[in-house]
Amino acid sequence: MTLLAASEILSPLRDGWFLQNAWLAPLIPTIGFVLIILFGKRLPKKGSEVGVLSIFASLVLASGAAWQWIQRVGDAGEERFVSPVIRTWTWWQSGGMEFTIGQHVDGLTVVVLFVVAFISTLVQVYSLEYLRGDRRYTHFFAALTLFSAGMLAMVIAEDMILFLLGWEIMGLCSFMLIGHWWEDGANSRAALKAFFTVRTGDVGLLVGISVLFFAANEWTTSNLGLSGFSIRGLSAWALSGEPNSTVILVAAVALFIAAIGKSGQFPLHTWLPDAMAGPTPVSSLLHSSTMVVAGVFLVARLYPVFFTGLDILGPSSNLIMIVAAITIVIAAALAFVQTDIKRVLAYSTVSQLGYMMLGLGAGAWLPAVFHIFTHAFFKACLFLSAGSISHSASHHSFDMKKDMGGLRKHMPITFAAWTVSTLALCGVFPFSGFFSKDEIIDNVGGNGYTFFMVVGLGGAFLTAAYMTRATYLTFFGEPRGAAAGEHGDDHGSHDSHAGPHESGILITAPIAILAVLAIFSGLFNATPFGESWEYMKKWTEPRAVVVVESHSGGPGEAFLVPTAESGYGDSPCGTETPKSGVCYAPQLNHAKFKWSKALLSLAIVFVGIAISWLLSAALYGRRDPRLVGLTQRNAVARAGYRLLTNKYYLDHLYERGVVSTIAGPFARGAYWFNQRVLDGVLHGVARVSRTVANVVYRDIDQRLVDGAVNASADATKAVGTSVQPIQSGRVGHYGALLFATAAVAALVFVILNT
Repeated sequence: MTLLAASEILSPLRDGWFLQNAWLAPLIPTIGFVLIILFGKRLPKKGSEVGVLSIFASLVLASGAAWQWIQRVGDAGEERFVSPVIRTWTWWQSGGMEFTIGQHVDGLTVVVLFVVAFISTLVQVYSLEYLRGDRRYTHFFAALTLFSAGMLAMVIAEDMILFLLGWEIMGLCSFMLIGHWWEDGANSRAALKAFFTVRTGDVGLLVGISVLFFAANEWTTSNLGLSGFSIRGLSAWALSGEPNSTVILVAAVALFIAAIGKSGQFPLHTWLPDAMAGPTPVSSLLHSSTMVVAGVFLVARLYPVFFTGLDILGPSSNLIMIVAAITIVIAAALAFVQTDIKRVLAYSTVSQLGYMMLGLGAGAWLPAVFHIFTHAFFKACLFLSAGSISHSASHHSFDMKKDMGGLRKHMPITFAAWTVSTLALCGVFPFSGFFSKDEIIDNVGGNGYTFFMVVGLGGAFLTAAYMTRATYLTFFGEPRGAAAGEHGDDHGSHDSHAGPHESGILITAPIAILAVLAIFSGLFNATPFGESWEYMKKWTEPRAVVVVESHSGGPGEAFLVPTAESGYGDSPCGTETPKSGVCYAPQLNHAKFKWSKALLSLAIVFVGIAISWLLSAALYGRRDPRLVGLTQRNAVARAGYRLLTNKYYLDHLYERGVVSTIAGPFARGAYWFNQRVLDGVLHGVARVSRTVANVVYRDIDQRLVDGAVNASADATKAVGTSVQPIQSGRVGHYGALLFATAAVAALVFVILNT
């Protein structure tokens, strides 16, 4: 087999300015955050202009990087290795070990970088109107800007140290944003719940990073000249045949626990619906392209570690698939009993994240990443539409049953955007969700996981059903509560209205843009139309080929072993140990699209829509007595309803089982230690200090210091009294004294010199 130089194969690869300086994308909003905090309240727009401009600058950088990456891939040609654009700087050194900070820009990076910057920009613009007049307006934009910066830093990270930093910045900002209106106790509790639940998962990230570093550092240093924190080095190590099976399994499980917490997978999903306590723009950003996507991105970025550690594409299912399948079903079921429109969308997000994880667990890497892309647009649009309804139609309420209904006539733009985004979420052709979610289901079945394919189809049915219910309650039927004008306006003049009406341009413009993308973004990887439409596959999916790094020829130069598709032989990536060189991505399969399977999925979706529409019209419209009160009359329905309304009793388990059984005793022990030990020591120190102070005051200050001062004063007074007669005031007397003194002095001088 001939090894060809990359410079001979890749033609002149373009490392344009945007690719080389993608690290500016997180840096600029970080600087913006500092400026807002320091000077925001003094600026004309209270700092919001800094947030919008800094995130827009990141969008320009992300767009430029994406365009130049597309050119770079085009120069390389199909089925050829395209090296990422990597820049590193020494961060600090400790004990002879060098820690670096830098960027790793490849297809996955530019996709997520663009999505995060684009959604963040629209959310910032939307917030200008939605949060107008808020008492913490400046601090909101500061936290929102830093939130996006944290995600951008994590996306471009070259090593796991910067990745961890961005990960934790998002966790901190989510706490501040969810609890933005902390005066309400429910909001504070939701913020704390999110913070502590995600921190529980973050322990797995710290353990996983540590295990990988100590296991891989020697190999990556000697073979690649990279540290054990390098994402590229860890990927190569995982596919090298070097890792101990137990070690890499432990690392993969630990990292996946972190992904479970961050991306709201079962059983750590309970924080996500409660996070709806924050302002709607936060919900939109958090659920579409930042916080919750971070866990999926972690699995996609370190995919070789999971591929080897969990034996993806092995003969049996793996942990990722099992957790994802459970998440898809339980989250979709919970959406049926929600009356809060944002909570419906929250459980929808949990379910869709389950699809992404299912794809990654089943070897459908590209469809899962593509679903990150399409889902961001239609889910952000749905959340912003819900905020538009609350802002202009339901008097700040999100209750579909009490304060909505019949709003399609009053809010045509919001209704149209909601409708197309719902169809995209349900996977209806030709909307974007069809091309990504259906591709996940198809590839799961194509890789031999039939049961999980059935779970995916069942989840599609449930998605169509609960979204149809939410659409009917919100936009159809008779107006109820605030939608019917039953509430007076007491929330300030900035959103004053006589009744339901369409929102202003700053709210509807972002919604309309996202709605357009919800329709057309699927065309970036439209597999039903042939390979010529599979742009995302060409731009994003890493090549599963063996490469040999060669630093002598300059940055990015490599030697390449062509894959089997090139006619030169089989690629061992992910299947056997490379005899020479390294692999950075495993060899994956792609199911061939068939309309017969797609039509089955579409039929299931349309059945879900039809059944849900008929039941919603009968229950909420005609108030059919056979359906009204069914959960009270029927024991099975009542038990199922209670199970869902109590969220499978997981919160009870955590609060009464974990918190009361484990955290409670720790808290009581800490309180006892604080009262008896720490306070005892402090009180003892206080008593000793008081005794010493009394001794110092009585014996040293009063008797010694003051005694000496008083004695000196008495002596001075006595001397003054003794010489007082001399002070007569007569000049002659003073002259005599002066003459006598001179005479005595002269006598002494004569005696001393005799």
